[in-house]
Amino acid sequence: MEIKSGDFVLLLSSGNKTFLVKVKEERVFGTHLGNVSLQDAIGKSYGEVIYSQLGKAFVLLEPTLEDRMMKVRRLTQIVYPKDAALILLKTGIQSGMRVIECGTGSGSLTIALSNAVAPTGRVFAYDRREDFLENAKKNLLETGFSDFVVFKLRDVDQGFDEVNVDVVVLDLPSPWEGVPAASRAIRGGGRIASLSPTYNQVEKTVESLREEGFVYLETIEVLVREILVRSGKTRPFERMVSHTGFLTFGRKAIKGWGVEENEK
Repeated sequence: MEIKSGDFVLLLSSGNKTFLVKVKEERVFGTHLGNVSLQDAIGKSYGEVIYSQLGKAFVLLEPTLEDRMMKVRRLTQIVYPKDAALILLKTGIQSGMRVIECGTGSGSLTIALSNAVAPTGRVFAYDRREDFLENAKKNLLETGFSDFVVFKLRDVDQGFDEVNVDVVVLDLPSPWEGVPAASRAIRGGGRIASLSPTYNQVEKTVESLREEGFVYLETIEVLVREILVRSGKTRPFERMVSHTGFLTFGRKAIKGWGVEENEK
């Protein structure tokens, strides 16, 4: 695939350091290995190499969804790809679905959600902070998925405009406060996902989910450990992305389901 002006590339340097950049004529990108003329990438294919003015090589790679999520401009903590992947799998989000995300933050998870629902679905992204929402809009515009997202400035206690949505994702300091609004918005059998960093938050959220008629509740923590592979001395890396939050999932049951049946 030939790289054109306006395309994004992932520059890979020695030592596996990466930079997500937009290719433009006459644009020069500064790195620790010298300045890179991005015009040199135009007309090349992904996988080829360009050089800084110091003669250091950079491989031109095609950005993946994970690259785009990790490289967003951050005003908040982001949802890591390891957690986003499980959210997509557990909630079954796919093309054509309508999804509410409350607590959009910097838009990292919004990128994954919008990619999943495209081209016929929509993500309704809510946040109470205008600066967060504006930053998320810019990040989504850069990915090309902004056409599949409707941004809304609102606090969760004001509820959601949408009804009969397929999935609601809550990324809030007090997610239990968003459960009643989510319950009103989700269709029967629809799914909910909530992210929380502490046990106390999880406990209060699960209690609220039970009260609102959600069933099949489960809470999961995802830990990912990278392996350092070297001949004769392969071992885990000393550092890892460990606790980023607890993920709680549930499904909306019809009225009349009792608390005792909801116990797992």
